[in-house]
Amino acid sequence: MALRIDSHHHFWEYSAKEYGWISEPMSAIRRSFGPSDLKSTIAPLGIDGVVSVQARQTVEETDFLLAYASKNEFIRGVVGWAPLMEEGVENVLEHFKAHDKFKGVRHVVQDEPDVNFILRDDLNRGVAQLKGLGLVYDILILERQLKPSIQFVDKHPDQVFVLDHIAKPKIKTGEREPWATDIREMAKRPNVYCKISGMVSEADWERWTPEQMRPYIDTVLEAFGPKRLMFGSDWPVMLVACPYAHWWQLVSAAISSLSESEKDRILGLTAVEAYKL
Repeated sequence: MALRIDSHHHFWEYSAKEYGWISEPMSAIRRSFGPSDLKSTIAPLGIDGVVSVQARQTVEETDFLLAYASKNEFIRGVVGWAPLMEEGVENVLEHFKAHDKFKGVRHVVQDEPDVNFILRDDLNRGVAQLKGLGLVYDILILERQLKPSIQFVDKHPDQVFVLDHIAKPKIKTGEREPWATDIREMAKRPNVYCKISGMVSEADWERWTPEQMRPYIDTVLEAFGPKRLMFGSDWPVMLVACPYAHWWQLVSAAISSLSESEKDRILGLTAVEAYKL
């Protein structure tokens, strides 16, 4: 069987100061989550490896994740944080690149109040450093930031991008436009991959149904095709809305009509290709 990869999850040693974004309604995840927790969760599902993604915007976060990756074979890659908007970021990136599991960088653009933040000159100068080092840039945005993000991608036609969480459409209210139109436009860029992840936390945590997820999954499946889609859990954030196994089963069911090779892409091989795992 082809490799099964979870392309998106987080680790943290919880403290209220470091993880202030974990609000009171998210109290279920107000604790530490480490490699042993995740390994015991994915093992029964036959998932072979994972990509660890930053949850704090510090250089120390990247070091923290790479230290875990050094000690755990099942952590196949790390998408860390680097000061992309600062002069000399190339030195930081080269330092991290010495670790063979350092695969990419992410900035939490979704939290930036300026809808056009992703078009900033200083950020784009930093992103322009990634291609030469063979690094991916993960795009973390809300659906309202999709249009400027398309312009952003067009500034870097040879850079590999991975769009996190299908760009966070408004699943809770069932809205599909303008997200669907914009996601189809984004998908026309062949250098962009997309993660089927982070969706349950955009829904009503208590009342969401698999049926609510299907139109969104079907839209990205049509737009990107299996070759540019990858499974991600967004564990442990997704635990506010459902157990890990439920999400794995939901995605597996949603793609059940595809060929075996197409399912292999989404459930692992797309991530292997995009991140060079």
